[in-house]
Amino acid sequence: MAGPLSLRDESPHDDLGHPVPVTRPAGRVVSLVPSLTESVAMTRPEALVGATDWCTHPQGLRVRRVRGTKNPDRAAIAGLVPDLVLANQEENRRVDVERLRAAGIPVWVTVIRTLDEAFISLRRMFREALGWPEPAWLADAERAWSSPVPGPRLRAVIPVWRDPWMAVGPGTFTGDIAARLGLDNVYDIGPHDTGTDRYPRIGLDDVAARRPDIIVLPDEPYQFSESDGPEMFPAQRVALVEGRSLTWYGPSLVTARPLLLSQLAAARPPLS
Repeated sequence: MAGPLSLRDESPHDDLGHPVPVTRPAGRVVSLVPSLTESVAMTRPEALVGATDWCTHPQGLRVRRVRGTKNPDRAAIAGLVPDLVLANQEENRRVDVERLRAAGIPVWVTVIRTLDEAFISLRRMFREALGWPEPAWLADAERAWSSPVPGPRLRAVIPVWRDPWMAVGPGTFTGDIAARLGLDNVYDIGPHDTGTDRYPRIGLDDVAARRPDIIVLPDEPYQFSESDGPEMFPAQRVALVEGRSLTWYGPSLVTARPLLLSQLAAARPPLS
């Protein structure tokens, strides 16, 4: 009779094709990605032992903090003796992943640039990397985004930073979510298979020249608000939206679509 599946068996490959010597089911997990932190905490909270300072959800999360996504405290991570560390190609640095692996710590790297990739990657993470059953919220999230794209479509600019101004470009998860909300990102140009200019610097004169119908200002990573951002776009409609719903892949996807659609509908009209 076969024993329980709690061993380092044939190594599954992460989203980058790297074999990861996993222990399944994982009982001690460190997450270096806010979306994945929430995904783990909402599925098996007792397994999450470490997360970054940027991991704000679920609210009230009480685990060991291991600094940021770009400068994780590798000694602190090693001290937590994780069965698995979760990372993401865009949010984390290759050098940190390599150094953790060199220290004998298994790291599973996700690659998520579209909503479809998110669902596929999350399923693989739960089943193959963590050795857990698929959580119910994942199917709920898929159903929430299965409706047709609303219309009419709007030409949009989605800034993510100011001083310097930067916006969502091609090949991003946020851009794919925007498209599924009926937005055509005017900076979604160029190749989608590289990291080049995925978040290009933009000039306000260039924004005006592209004649967007709407400016979408999320509250993260830059915290745009009623008093910080909209005043720079008097000639366009401006929508303030929840950044987590626009940029995170995880349990927030269950409620993100109706929330974002309502926030877009409530956009401030042009002032001139």
